[in-house]
Amino acid sequence: MGRSIKISKGLDIPLQGSARKEVSPLDASVYGVNPTDFTGVFPKLLVKEGDKVKAGTALFYDKYNERIRFTAPVSGTIRAIVRGRKRVIEEIIIDADDRREYEDFPHGDPPGLSRDKIVETLLASGLWPSLLRRPFEVIARPEDKPKSIFISAFDSHPLAPDLDLAMEGREKEFQTGINALSKLTSGTIHLNLRAGKPHAKAFENAKNVQINTFKGPHPAGNPGVQINKLDPVNKDQVVWHVNAQHVADMGRLFQTGHYQPEKIVALTGSEIKDPRYLKITAGACMEPMLKDNLKNDNVRIISGNPLTGSTAHAKGFVGFYHHQLTVIPQGDHYEFMGWAAPGLNKYSTSRTFFSWLFPGRRYRLDTNYNGGPRALVMTGQYERVFPMDIYPMQLLKAVIIEDIEEMEKLGIYEVGPEDFALCEFVDTSKTEIQHIIRTGLEVTRKELM
Repeated sequence: MGRSIKISKGLDIPLQGSARKEVSPLDASVYGVNPTDFTGVFPKLLVKEGDKVKAGTALFYDKYNERIRFTAPVSGTIRAIVRGRKRVIEEIIIDADDRREYEDFPHGDPPGLSRDKIVETLLASGLWPSLLRRPFEVIARPEDKPKSIFISAFDSHPLAPDLDLAMEGREKEFQTGINALSKLTSGTIHLNLRAGKPHAKAFENAKNVQINTFKGPHPAGNPGVQINKLDPVNKDQVVWHVNAQHVADMGRLFQTGHYQPEKIVALTGSEIKDPRYLKITAGACMEPMLKDNLKNDNVRIISGNPLTGSTAHAKGFVGFYHHQLTVIPQGDHYEFMGWAAPGLNKYSTSRTFFSWLFPGRRYRLDTNYNGGPRALVMTGQYERVFPMDIYPMQLLKAVIIEDIEEMEKLGIYEVGPEDFALCEFVDTSKTEIQHIIRTGLEVTRKELM
């Protein structure tokens, strides 16, 4: 029996630039895989520049778990392996062939396959990294048996893509993916929908899942919040979560034996001339998406959403976990009078500006801090936008001093950096809270794993 959860704490940020409900196919000629997308992974290369690859060919593996492989999304030739500071691998760039070739993987109807067979197929194909685990918000370990698996069927981030639109026509693939996931846990698969709206057939007709509904502002769509409300994680427990589009990719893998990571991404933001949905292959270059589609050149390009996405450049690639591309103004200007002006066109979570008189307005927000870093102040701001049963300020302080015992008591195992994105947004002190939480998770993980 599914549950209905109402969340009162949170914040929907009213940004300009929502994507219109129309999907256009886009074939890029260049693709990339970014090892930096995968937290905690130390990549060991399996290819070199000039090598020919097929879709599904392993490009690198994790030094700390050689079974976890990361594969090419398309067939083609390795153009470049880009390294950054300390020779860290930042990008593996592939020139795509005109005709797609695929590696063949074992496949079949998941109910007739063993758990080990399903795990090995997901590992070999490169789809295993789509499974993330709590605690620590890192790639799931194949040897773990999670007590439950969560699929969030809606995204509540600013300008987030409509997953109901993205899943149209993928009903059979989605169900096959769920059937595969059901072999990976003896517990419940939670499919979480937004309350009060129609849903895609893939979600409404899904079997072997518990369908729950969530009502309320962002972060209602965050897997971390959903896990906290339905099946909280303790120290010696494991819960996995996965994006709905990745579940459909798993289904296609078991139907065809091919790794075909297609996804619908939302091209959004106030600086996009034509915000819309694009059907792409994972890792597509952003350049053809942005060509002749920017209102000006002084912009911040984000792979992902404005709160948790990664800064990118125009010739960069859509991140593995991202289903959104956002472009907002670059905040490199100074304003006369600053916060002392009436600010009718400025957004504020308090009533600092008179813009609160226009609740339906959407805003063209830039990247300006509108202030500077300062000492942490106990204002109660975090608690107003943080719906989990955790004290956010106290946990943040425990992480800063690296007190693992105190972090455990305050709930470090239940959170991920994205759960603190709104705290970071409203923070008077301009603290990089997501970075601090990620540091705390890594300190704890290295201590215990």
